[in-house]
Amino acid sequence: MVNAEFLLTALVVVLMPGTGVIYTVSNGLFLGKKASIAAAIGCTAGIIPHLTASILGLSAIIHVSALAFQLLKYAGAAYLMYLAWATWNDKGCLNFNKPAENQRLRQIAKRGFLINILNPKLSIFFLAFLPQFVPENTVNPTANLIRLSLIFMGMTLIVFVLYGLCANSVRQHVTRSPNITRWMQRSFAVIFASLGLKLATAEQ
Repeated sequence: MVNAEFLLTALVVVLMPGTGVIYTVSNGLFLGKKASIAAAIGCTAGIIPHLTASILGLSAIIHVSALAFQLLKYAGAAYLMYLAWATWNDKGCLNFNKPAENQRLRQIAKRGFLINILNPKLSIFFLAFLPQFVPENTVNPTANLIRLSLIFMGMTLIVFVLYGLCANSVRQHVTRSPNITRWMQRSFAVIFASLGLKLATAEQ
């Protein structure tokens, strides 16, 4: 039986607007429902390595090794800055043509995956978060950690998809005005850049 406290805490964590949420919402606004779902899947997949690292104890190594943490942190910050630049300069963000749709969806999912996998804070977060909900007298703690991880991933995917669908529901109102579209596009670019700077200056 899953701890109700874990479900509530995990829900609060997942609902908090972070880089993945911003990325999913931006795709829902500019590219539509399928794009937002692809973004949600990519972002969710991006936490798998962090959850695996936490279960295996590898994130403890990242926490101890300042060099490993810094390298991963700066790689993540650089990618967010690239994403900000690409969003700011993308003049064809609304041209979601059918022939290239599958390729574009894969690209969107890949970007979401990279956003989360290049954030070392996630490994440390899961290392501190998950063990709190494993009973001390449990026979198989690894199995418990895997079960909690799968539940967390499922909640992440559902919440992110809902965020994306909500954004898509107001898409028509946004895309009616090219000026509003461009303003929002550049606003998301600034947000990505800010998140990149925040990650780059974050302490271990």
